[in-house]
Amino acid sequence: MMPLDSLLVLLALPVLAAAGYLLLLTLLSGEKEAPARVTPRLKFDVIIPAHNEEAGIARTVANLSRVDWPVEQRRIIVVADNCADATADRAREAGATVLVRHNQELRGKGYALQLAFEQSLKDGFADAVVVVDADTEVTPNLLHAYALRLEAGAQAVQAHYGVLNPHASWRTELMTIFLALFHKVRSMGRERLGVSCGLRGNGMCFTHAVIRQVPHEAFSIVEDLEYGIRLGQAGHRVHYAWEAEVLGEMVSNEKAARSQRRRWDGGRMAMMRTYGLPLLTEGLRKGDKVLVDLAMDLLVPPMSWVVLSAGLLAVASGALSLWQGHLALSAYAAAASVGAITLYVLRGWWVSGMGVGGLKALAWAPFYVAWKIWLMMSRPEEKKGEWVRTARETPKP
Repeated sequence: MMPLDSLLVLLALPVLAAAGYLLLLTLLSGEKEAPARVTPRLKFDVIIPAHNEEAGIARTVANLSRVDWPVEQRRIIVVADNCADATADRAREAGATVLVRHNQELRGKGYALQLAFEQSLKDGFADAVVVVDADTEVTPNLLHAYALRLEAGAQAVQAHYGVLNPHASWRTELMTIFLALFHKVRSMGRERLGVSCGLRGNGMCFTHAVIRQVPHEAFSIVEDLEYGIRLGQAGHRVHYAWEAEVLGEMVSNEKAARSQRRRWDGGRMAMMRTYGLPLLTEGLRKGDKVLVDLAMDLLVPPMSWVVLSAGLLAVASGALSLWQGHLALSAYAAAASVGAITLYVLRGWWVSGMGVGGLKALAWAPFYVAWKIWLMMSRPEEKKGEWVRTARETPKP
């Protein structure tokens, strides 16, 4: 084997590992039937962290008020956090309990959730808390899906997080497919492995017991990812409620999408640097599959980087094969990586339900990948942990 081929094979190993992990989850992502509903016994505090959401908060409260669960066994709590508008008034008018928080030093969704969780524990009304973003609509079976798993012993549950406005633009169509990959294909595969499906920030549920054991002290931009890791280190996996959905609004224009992606991907990369290898080491040392999987999920870079790496590997190994007159060993590694990624993406397209329109949207994927890589290489615009409200585009009543 030529030295150059050996080098390409060595460079291919992390790409193969990432692609292999995604392929494993793809193969395990077959859909399950919705489980039977349970008799309502548990009580829930449904918490909406909100920052300057006066235009749409009433719609979200109204939607949550229609969930299929006895009214006397649920409360809707809005945290009006550092608001400069009438979010608190609109939420009260819609029937929610409102917590008003003003703190110019400690800013961000993590602090709003900390306040709400502490208040829920203090009040003692609920058995568990649910987190729903202020731009979200939920399916009526949401609390049934949580209760089923909590009564079976789960301490943390994540519903499927999808897109409310999938047809707003090619960008939201792509996001629908990408979130199906990240929030559905990966989550279902991880659920079948018996590991943590991960927290998504929207549609999360935690028992009071686990909040007491693992206080919500996650204040980074990706506070959900951070708290999910802490739960795993404390011995708790996040269960996946695949039959229930929370649908959030995604931005369709480039400027707003730029801000959103920088926060999400930048925060995730920071968590990878902080927790990735230490978590993998800890998991292997303890023989803890939950920690090993959390580390693998962190260490797999954003799909744009995986796709770019596999593409460059394919080009380099293909050129080497032509030059030496036979297939290089690295070409097999490139083909395996590209094949695994292709199956993963096609599975995401299928479960997204986007049909032919989704395939057309995938034609924009190379431009989207290039755009994301440019974003990752440029400097972020937001300060760590601060509220950065994403522009809402759906008309409000």
